[in-house]
Amino acid sequence: MRVRTSCAGLRNLLQGLRCRVRYYSKHSCLQTVCVYSKIKPKQCCILDCAGSTCTHRTLPPGSILPWRCFSCKEGTKIPSKRKQNASITSDLLYKNLLKSEQENWNDISARYKAMTKRIKEKLEELHNKCTFSLGSPRIRFGENVYFEENGCVFLSKADDVDEENGDMLFSTEDLGFSDAFIQRIRISPDQRYMAISLKSENSEEATCVIIKLGHFPVVEKVIPSVFSFEWAANDVLYYTSQKNLKCQNVFMTTFTNQKHTKLVYTEHDARFFVDIYCTKDRRFLTINSNSKTSSEVWLIDCRYPFKSPVLVQARTKGVIYHVEHRNDELYILTTYGEPAEYKLMKAPVAASGKENWQLVYALEKKTKLVDLEMFSDHCIMFLKNAGHLYLNAISFFSHSVQSIKLPTWACEFELESQPEHTTSTCYFQLTSPVHPPKRFAYSFKENNLIEQAVQEVPIITNCHTTRLLAKSKDETLVPITVFHNMNSKELHRKPLLVHVYGAYGIDLNMSFKEDKLMLIEEGWILAYCHVRGGGELGLTWHKDGCQHNKLKGLHDLKACIMLLHELGFSQPKYTALAAASAGGILAGALCNTAPELIRAMVLQAPFVDVLNTMMKTHLPLTIEEQEEWGNPLADEKCMKYIKSYCPYQNIKPQCYPSVFITAYENDQRVPLTGVLRYVRKLRKAALDHASRTSEKGNWVPNIILDIQASGSHCDSSWEDSLNEVARHLAFLNKELEVCHLQHHSKPCK
Repeated sequence: MRVRTSCAGLRNLLQGLRCRVRYYSKHSCLQTVCVYSKIKPKQCCILDCAGSTCTHRTLPPGSILPWRCFSCKEGTKIPSKRKQNASITSDLLYKNLLKSEQENWNDISARYKAMTKRIKEKLEELHNKCTFSLGSPRIRFGENVYFEENGCVFLSKADDVDEENGDMLFSTEDLGFSDAFIQRIRISPDQRYMAISLKSENSEEATCVIIKLGHFPVVEKVIPSVFSFEWAANDVLYYTSQKNLKCQNVFMTTFTNQKHTKLVYTEHDARFFVDIYCTKDRRFLTINSNSKTSSEVWLIDCRYPFKSPVLVQARTKGVIYHVEHRNDELYILTTYGEPAEYKLMKAPVAASGKENWQLVYALEKKTKLVDLEMFSDHCIMFLKNAGHLYLNAISFFSHSVQSIKLPTWACEFELESQPEHTTSTCYFQLTSPVHPPKRFAYSFKENNLIEQAVQEVPIITNCHTTRLLAKSKDETLVPITVFHNMNSKELHRKPLLVHVYGAYGIDLNMSFKEDKLMLIEEGWILAYCHVRGGGELGLTWHKDGCQHNKLKGLHDLKACIMLLHELGFSQPKYTALAAASAGGILAGALCNTAPELIRAMVLQAPFVDVLNTMMKTHLPLTIEEQEEWGNPLADEKCMKYIKSYCPYQNIKPQCYPSVFITAYENDQRVPLTGVLRYVRKLRKAALDHASRTSEKGNWVPNIILDIQASGSHCDSSWEDSLNEVARHLAFLNKELEVCHLQHHSKPCK
C-alpha cells in the first residue's frame, strides 16, 4: 500500500494522495506544499519504491496482526475460547518466527560487516561532496518570511532571511518533541497563530501544535492524530483526524473567547480518504474526499468560515477532480470526459456542476501530468512525455500555451513550497538518480528558463542516459531509463541493478540518491523499468496494469530485462532486481516465473502476500485497496487471478536468486506476518530444489530477512536509512561477486 503524505494539494491527487516512497537522500526531503525536514542531526527519508515519494505513496494493506484483530465494540462478537486459543497459538508462532529470524540475521550480518562499513564511508563522503543548500521552504506574508531549520521555526524580514537574524518561534526540542520532525507549517491570515504538524519516525499519525505568536509565543492547543489542516480565517482552523490509516472526519476549531471544536464533515465510505486544501488565492478551503477512482469536493468560503460546506459536484464513478479558484471561477483538474486522462476545465462558482465545466486545456496522448500550480495570471503544468519533462505555461489573459522542454538529463522535478500567488517567476528543482538537485526559475514575462547558480554543483558528465522501449508480450512498448558510466567498457560484464514498481499509478522514484551515484562511479548499470500499473504514461498506463491486468506489469518487466541483456547491458549472472512495497509483487512474481533472469534481489517492506491480505477486511486499508487489486471475497475470478501472480502463493522448488528483505516491526501497512511466511516458504522451496539436484557445486541462494525494530513504512532516520542502504549494497556486491568494494586478498571467482 502506498503511503499518504501530510501535504494536501494537486500533486497528492495526481499521485493518488500518497507520498512518493522513501528515497535515500538527506537534502531531498522537501515536499510540494509542506516544510518537511527533521531536527538535526536526523533527516527524513521516504521509502524508496526501488527506484519512488516518493514519494512517495505504494504499500500493501495495513498490518494489524492476528492477535490484535479482535474487537469488543458494540455489535462485535466476542471470540470463542477455541478462537482465543488459536490466537494465542498464532501469537506464539509469530514471536518464535520473529526471534528465529532475528537470531539468523545476527549470525549472518557479520559476513557483510566490513563491506557495509566501507560502503557507508563512501556514501557519507559522497553526501558531503554533493550536499548543497537551496534554502528551506519560505512562507511569505508581506514583509515577513517564516522558515524552518533543524527543527526550529524562525521569523525574518523578507530582505534578511537568515537563521542568525531570525526570531525563533518554535523548537521541537524545547517543547519536548525532540524525536519528532516538522511536517507542515500554516500561518493564520493575520499572523497571530501558527499551526505546525509534528511526526515521529515510528508513527503514521502526526500531532498538530497551535502556537499563539507575539513577543513570547505560547502553545495554545495540541491536537493529536491530525492529517491535514488549514486556516479558514484569523482564528478558525479546519483539520482532519486520522485513525488506523484512515482519514474520514473534518473538524473546525476556533481560538476566540468562545473557543470550541465541532465536527463539520464525515465520510462514511471506507474507500474514500479525506483531506483539506486551501486555494492559492485563499478564497476557499476545499474538503476533498477521494477514492482511487472518484472524487467529491466541498467548498468552505473563507469569508464565511462558519457556514456549512457547499458541494461542487457529487461523486461520479470514474471521475476524479480537484479544485482551484480564480476570479469567481473554479479551475478544475479532472478526468471527466474523453479521453479519460487529466484535463483542465473551469466553471462558475455559482454553477459548479459538471454540466457547466468548460475545457481549458487537454493533455496530449500518452502524456503524464506530474504537477500543476496556479498563479494569479498563469497556470504552470509539469508534464512527462516519452521520458522527457516539459513545462507548459497557460496564460489566463491571452489563453496562449508556452511549452519548454526541460534539460534531457532531468527525470524528476520538485516545485518549491508555497510559491507566492502573485509572483511573476516560478522556482523549481530538477534532479535524476545520479544528478543532485539544481534550482531553476521560469519567468512568465520572458518565457525563459534560468538556471539558478546558488552553489556550484557539477552535473555528472561521465554518466550516459539512455531511453529504450521494450516490446512486451502483447506488443506494447514499455519505457526503460538506463544510466551507465560513459567510460565503462564491456558493458555485458558489468553489474546491472534493475528497479521496478508498477502500482497505484505512481512513477518510479527517480530523484537523486547518493547510493546510485556511487554505483555509477563503481561501474554499475542502473535501469528503471516503467511498467504498466505505474503512472509514467498517464492514467491509462495505470489502468492497464491493475486489477485483472496485473500480469501485464510482470510481462513488461520480463521484456525489459530481456531487452537489456540482448543489447549488451550486463547478463543474468550480474543482474539484480530492487523493489519496495507494492513493487515486491512484480519482483516476487518474476522470481517465481523467470528466476533465471536475475542473480539477486533486494526488497524493502515488500507486499508479497496479496491474496491473504486482501481476504482480511478488518485490516484498515483492505477495502480501500480493492479498487487497485480487486475483491477476492466477492469475486471468485478475482481470487483465482490474484492467486495466479501472488508471490507467496506461487513459490515452488526451483533455483531461486538470492534475496535480501528488509522489514519493519512497526510497519502498519505491510503485515510482518506475511513477510515471515514468505521467507520461510521461499527458503524451504530453495532447499527442496537443492536436495533434489545433487550435482557437484550446486548453488543454494542466500535468503535473508533483516527485521528493523525502529523505522516504519514511511519514515526512517538518516542513520537507519544509511545503514539499510549500505547493507543492501554489501549484499549485492557479495552475490554478484563485484570485486572493487570487497578488498579481498583472494581474487573473485
